[in-house]
Amino acid sequence: MSDIKRTMPMGGMNMGDQGMDQPQQYMAQPMMPKKSGLGGKIMAAVIVIVVILIGLFLVSKYTNWNILNVSKESVTASGWQAVFLTNGQVYFGKITRETGDLIILKDIYYLQVAQSPQPTPANQQNQQNLSLVKLGNELHGPKDTMKINMAQVLFTEELKSDSKVVDAIVRYKDDQTK
Repeated sequence: MSDIKRTMPMGGMNMGDQGMDQPQQYMAQPMMPKKSGLGGKIMAAVIVIVVILIGLFLVSKYTNWNILNVSKESVTASGWQAVFLTNGQVYFGKITRETGDLIILKDIYYLQVAQSPQPTPANQQNQQNLSLVKLGNELHGPKDTMKINMAQVLFTEELKSDSKVVDAIVRYKDDQTK
């Protein structure tokens, strides 16, 4: 593009020291064309996609609309937990993952009630023997991982390290390693 020279009109302007015989000249700035190349469009599209993905992640993480199937883990316990189910069963183990829909329990034990086969006299109460059973020793041989539907969970509790259940688990594990 060639340089364009323009002169300012002299009428009504005080030229001061510049002299009255010479008109002031200045250069007009050429118009810069807009950069609308492919690189700018791609960058804008990438930014829009990233913003949408961040929005979907946040919606999935912090609402019930789990669009991206984001894990909503909230397990902070490091010890043993008891999981109480709506059918009355209680499982003891370590919760390794907790989502909005599932609890994943590993290293699982449960209580089994064994009644005495001997008939008891009328004036004595029937003795119930509780035993702690390790999951996996049953006839059908399940793996030591359980996925429990949250709709079936009443509540969970973290067990103290000196509880009778934890003591029985520790003794069981010690017996298995000998």
